[in-house]
Amino acid sequence: MKNTENDTDLFSSVIAVTNRRLCARPFPEQIERVCRLHPKGLIVREKDLTEAEYARLFCQVMEICDRYQVPCICHTYIQTAKDAGCRQIHLPLPLLKSLSASGKLEGFDTIGVSVHSAAEAADAEKLGAAYVTAGHIFQTDCKKDLPPRGLKFLKEVCHSVRIPVYGIGGIRADKEQLELLKENGAAGGCIMSGMMRI
Repeated sequence: MKNTENDTDLFSSVIAVTNRRLCARPFPEQIERVCRLHPKGLIVREKDLTEAEYARLFCQVMEICDRYQVPCICHTYIQTAKDAGCRQIHLPLPLLKSLSASGKLEGFDTIGVSVHSAAEAADAEKLGAAYVTAGHIFQTDCKKDLPPRGLKFLKEVCHSVRIPVYGIGGIRADKEQLELLKENGAAGGCIMSGMMRI
């Protein structure tokens, strides 16, 4: 990685995404390293865990994030977020659709949503999303068999909504690449692998 560890401006447009399986060091230590860079936020993803397992891990991560004043964003598990006093949630669009009229999302300051088309982004905005993540933009090991959607796709998504859009998929902690995302209308990028190995 380039000498980016001291570039706080770089990380101010990055949402970090966790994946403890990618860490070369103990997970709490890795989260602390990420939080020292002060990213825009940190989504605790960890999709393979049960909700009870996720809740225990989330509380540990949130404590580290609070120490560094980095917004900690719960993924999917609404009750876990509420129990932890977390007011930021990131949801798949189908879950947002099913919950939007239930009242269960009351109390959240920020709702982020994963989208894969301009139409989905527009739907998410109508349902109250504060931001969307759109991808995957570049080639990524997470989706080896799927071709990337590219910058044209990103631009279409950005033009379809007024809320911030963050590119996801193959994004690096690289000033030139993040600037490329911004030139195509994005607010920044979401980084998983790079942040779990930094």
